Amino acid sequence: MKKEEQIIIVDGYSFVFRAYYAMPPLTRPDDGLPVGAVYGFASMLMKLLSGMKPTHLVIVFDAGKKTYRNEIYSEYKAHRPPPPDDLIPQFPLMREVAEAFNIKILEKVGFEADDIIATLVRMGKENKEKIMIVSSDKDLMQLVNHEVTMYDALRMKLIGEKEVKEKFGVAPSKMRDLLALVGDSSDNIPGLPGIGPKTAAELLNKYEDVPGIFKHASEIKQPKRRETIENGHEILDLSLKLVSLRDDLKLEMKLKDLKAQEIDSAKLLKFLTKQGFKSLIARVKKEFNVKDIDLSEIQEAAV
Repeated sequence: MKKEEQIIIVDGYSFVFRAYYAMPPLTRPDDGLPVGAVYGFASMLMKLLSGMKPTHLVIVFDAGKKTYRNEIYSEYKAHRPPPPDDLIPQFPLMREVAEAFNIKILEKVGFEADDIIATLVRMGKENKEKIMIVSSDKDLMQLVNHEVTMYDALRMKLIGEKEVKEKFGVAPSKMRDLLALVGDSSDNIPGLPGIGPKTAAELLNKYEDVPGIFKHASEIKQPKRRETIENGHEILDLSLKLVSLRDDLKLEMKLKDLKAQEIDSAKLLKFLTKQGFKSLIARVKKEFNVKDIDLSEIQEAAV
């Protein structure tokens, strides 16, 4: 790949959930299937493609099964509530959206999307490429550096080293340790009791990392905090394993396989027509200069 090219990695389910909560409920005209999240997902993808014109693009999804983290800790994500009832039937359509836009999809059983993203980032950095992760997930912020940025597609906001530091009080290189110290109730990651983001940032900026905090635990003035840290080796060891991203996955593709493809206009319009997305059809024609396609034939094919 050439130096000016950029790899854009879309965190698929993060994109899906942002789209779901950003859009009002919509239903498909022919069968009443909920499609609000599909509309938002397609709209956000269109905005991304037309605004950034990426040279290399991939959408990464969770495979939807247990991962190696469940083997490390059986309670991992055990209490996470199921997706909303009207979102579940939309998941397969999200993949159809990606296929309609001619975008490569990656997933790997036994691993989370975050691990695939970390592996792609490592591959891109080895190739000295600029990388953008389309997500606002704090877990992925540990990957941010001068070569890697994140992009919140809903707020249209870039997230770099400065933004991570402003939000969490630490550099991205310390985010893994901060996430382990604080824990995450939604994922059932324990963390240390009584240690919030502000305290974790204070400790990490003073003692560098988790091993440094343990080494200097006796210097901590607050008795309860000192005791929590001195007794927290086992919990923090577990939490670090759970929040660490694997970047050594074997992916059956190379970066060159992610080259952005031209949109298949007929396929995309057929999909949008079937969902009843008239406004998106107009946007596709305008933003991607789609012409000379007989929509009546597409509508008949959709029916």
